[in-house]
Amino acid sequence: MAEKVEKIAYQGIPGAYHEVACYQYNPELESVGFDTFDETFASALAGDCDYACMAVENSLAGSINATYDILSDSVLHVIGEEVVKVDHALMARKGTQLSDVKRVYSHYQALAQCEQYLKKNNFSAVTEFDTAGSAQIIANRNDEGEAAIASIRAAEIYGLDILATNIQDEPFNYTRFFILGPNEAPYIEGEKYKTSLLLATRHQPGDLVKCLELFPEHNINMTKLESRPRRDKPWSYVFYIDIDGHINDANVSAAMMGMMRRAAFVKFLGSYVAAPAPV
Repeated sequence: MAEKVEKIAYQGIPGAYHEVACYQYNPELESVGFDTFDETFASALAGDCDYACMAVENSLAGSINATYDILSDSVLHVIGEEVVKVDHALMARKGTQLSDVKRVYSHYQALAQCEQYLKKNNFSAVTEFDTAGSAQIIANRNDEGEAAIASIRAAEIYGLDILATNIQDEPFNYTRFFILGPNEAPYIEGEKYKTSLLLATRHQPGDLVKCLELFPEHNINMTKLESRPRRDKPWSYVFYIDIDGHINDANVSAAMMGMMRRAAFVKFLGSYVAAPAPV
């Protein structure tokens, strides 16, 4: 009997940066694309897929709020993170020359990140729903003068010629992804860990400061602090926090215990091996 291949859900179609993150996390998993973040999450929650891969922030565009809102109600654990270098490529049907290109299709964010390149070449930008989807559109029709901005992997999947690479205006362009699963990630001795959590305060003067000061008191480095409106209470906010360390580390465990006494609500999202820092 053949061994069951585990599946990982992502938003998009093959060649999307989400799918690149899935492959980077574990190339042995079967990647399954969905139209929306909600459908991606639901597939892992229902057990149709074993894991979900969801973008949480981009180094230029900032946090991806849809993911953080989903995490607030999540019973899944953050079990990993992947950081993908966003190298946008210009691609077109085989035989197309750069001088032939008039219109360039892509997701609005990718078009914005390549704005100077588009202006320099006098290309018209056309917004589509997805980077890889734009590559698929170009591949499936025979219109002259069209190109797409997507990943190199998308060009390989849809049989397009790459006309230019690294066309983004800013070279330091990375997207961070969370890998979600039903069980906590196993602890691996010697690895560098990060822990993510969700915090709500009682909205008394100094409450947030009293919670956050637990980190330096226990020699913990906080790497991210993000506020989002609570969906069940107008004008109230929750805070998403990333720190260095594992929940089983004595100092992290002590800080979490102290925070539970000071905060209105604390939710542990997961401890996971930290992705290598971008260089």
